[in-house]
Amino acid sequence: MTVVTKSWKALFCIFILSFSKNSFAQENHSSDNGSIHGNFQFDAQYYQPDSLIGAPRVPEKMLSNAFGNINYNKGNFSAGMRYEAYNNVRQGFDARYKGNGIVNRFARYKTDLLDLTVGNIYEQFGSGLTFRTYYEPGLLYDNSLDGIRVISSPLKGITLKGLMGKQRYFFSEGVGIVRGGDCDININELFDSLMRNSKTHIMLGGSFVSKYQADLDPDLNLPQNVGNYGGRINIIREGLSFMTEYAYKINDPSSDNKFSFKSGEAIFTSLSYATKGFSFLMQGKRIDNMSYRSDRNESLQSLLINYLPATTKQHTYSMLALNPYATQLRGELGGMAEIQYKFKKGSPLGGKYGTEVTINYSSANGLKPIGVNDSTTKMTFYKTNYSDIGKAYYSDFFIEINKKFTKKWKTTFVYSNQFYNRNTIQFAADNAGYKNLKTHIGVADITYKYASSASIRLEMQGLFAENNKMVSNSNLVAKGSWATALLEWTPSGNWFFAIYDQYNYGNPDKSLQIHYYLGTFGYNKDAHRIQISYGKQSAGIFCVGGVCRTVPASNGITISITSSF
Repeated sequence: MTVVTKSWKALFCIFILSFSKNSFAQENHSSDNGSIHGNFQFDAQYYQPDSLIGAPRVPEKMLSNAFGNINYNKGNFSAGMRYEAYNNVRQGFDARYKGNGIVNRFARYKTDLLDLTVGNIYEQFGSGLTFRTYYEPGLLYDNSLDGIRVISSPLKGITLKGLMGKQRYFFSEGVGIVRGGDCDININELFDSLMRNSKTHIMLGGSFVSKYQADLDPDLNLPQNVGNYGGRINIIREGLSFMTEYAYKINDPSSDNKFSFKSGEAIFTSLSYATKGFSFLMQGKRIDNMSYRSDRNESLQSLLINYLPATTKQHTYSMLALNPYATQLRGELGGMAEIQYKFKKGSPLGGKYGTEVTINYSSANGLKPIGVNDSTTKMTFYKTNYSDIGKAYYSDFFIEINKKFTKKWKTTFVYSNQFYNRNTIQFAADNAGYKNLKTHIGVADITYKYASSASIRLEMQGLFAENNKMVSNSNLVAKGSWATALLEWTPSGNWFFAIYDQYNYGNPDKSLQIHYYLGTFGYNKDAHRIQISYGKQSAGIFCVGGVCRTVPASNGITISITSSF
C-alpha cells in the first residue's frame, strides 16, 4: 500500500471525526449538523481439536472477524468508512485476510445533475453480466472498486454512469485497472407526454467495461485491454415483468479457461407475473467463458469484475442447503421455474387462514466444448453450439407448503429431490472419484406461539442419499444420509434458546456416523444482538447468491455481536 493511500485514509478519518461531536448531538440541535449512522459486527470462535470430525488444531485457539461501518450525511454530501479486523481470520475464510485496517472509505456529493463519488465504490450495471461490485460479510467477499464514479441525468429518463479504478484485493489492490460506462433509458419518462398514461413501462440499457493488465507472459501474446459489453431491456405491464440481457466479452486468456483465446458471451432472461394469491417466475441463462477478472492469474472469488446470476433456489434450511450449487464460471446452461399459489381462506384446502403452496424446479448443465488448437501461434481455442447440452451439473425439484391452523399453530412442510454432480461443482474435474449424488429431503417446521412474544419451534429434517460411495477420500463434505432436529424457545421478545443435532447416520464409514450437537442462546434488543453457541459443526459449503466458500469442520464456542445505530 502506497504512502499516498495511507495519507488519504488518515485525512479521511480526520475529516469524518471532525463532524462527530455536532452530529451525535443532533437530537438537541438543528438537523443542519447532519447525521451519523452505522453498524458493527464481531464474530469469534474458540476452537477445540476434534480428530473424529476432522476439526484441526488451531494455534491461536481463538480466531475472529470484525468490522464496523460509520457513515455521515449532510445535505447533498455523504461520506463513510469501514474498519475490518481479522486476528486471525476465522477458519473457512481466505487466510490472506489476516490483518486489520480501514479498507473502505468514500466521499460522495450529489445534485440533480451530477453525482460524484471518490473512494471505494459499489455499483452494478444491469443484472451484473458486465459489472458488479458488492460486499457480503458472510462470505468475506468484497470486490469494491477504489477510484472514482460519476453519475449524471442530463435528461429526464436518461441516467449515465462512468467509473474507473482498481479492485480491492484483501488489504491491498489488484494489479488491473477497470474502466466502465453504463446508460439507462426509461422510455416512459423520456417520452412523458406520449406515455404518461401507458400501463406498459419500458427500460433500455447498455454498458461497456474494459480492464487493463500488462502482458508479462514470455510465451503468449496476451491482450492487455479486454472489453465486455452488453445490452438489456425490461418491460413491465401491471403484474407482468420481462427482462433479458446479453453480454459479449472479447478473448480473455486466464487461469480460469486454461488461457484459451476464445471470446465469451452470456444471456440471462427472467419472466414473472404476480397477482393476488398467485405468482410465477421463470429464469434462464447461458454462460460461456464469462469469467472476468482484473487479474487473469487469480482464481476462486478473487478480483471478479462481473456477476453471473444464480438460477437455482437459495435455500435456508440446512439439509436443503447441504449440497448447494455454485455458478460455474467456465460455462453452463441453467434455468428455474417457480409457481406460488395461495388457496383462499374458507376453501377446502385453504381452511380458516389459507394455505400457500410453492413448487419450484431448477437445473444446470454444462456446455459441450469442441477443442480447436493453432500450433503456429501457440493459442488455444474452443467452440460451443447453442443446440448442444452438456453434462448434468445440478437439479432441484421441491414443494413447500405453508399452513396456519390456528392463531397459535403454524407449519411449513418441504419435500425436495436434488441431483448433485460433486466432481464438477466441488472439484472442477470430470472424475474426482465421486459418483453423482441423488437425495430426497424432507422438512417439517412447526411453531407454537403461546403468547404475543413467546413461542416454541420444532424443526425436523431428513436427507436420504443415494450413490454416496466414493473412490477417493476427501474431508470437504461428510457423506451419506442425514437427520437433523432443532428445538427453539423464545420466552420473550428479547431472549432465545435453541438446541440442535445434526446426525450423519448414513455415512459409509460407521466410525463417522456422528452426532453434531450445538447449543445456542442469545439476547435481542432494538438493533442489538448477542449470541453464544457451543458445539460441533460439520464440514461443508456455504453459499450466498451462487457464490460459495468452503466451511471446515469445527468444535468449540462461538460468539457473535451485531449492533446498528
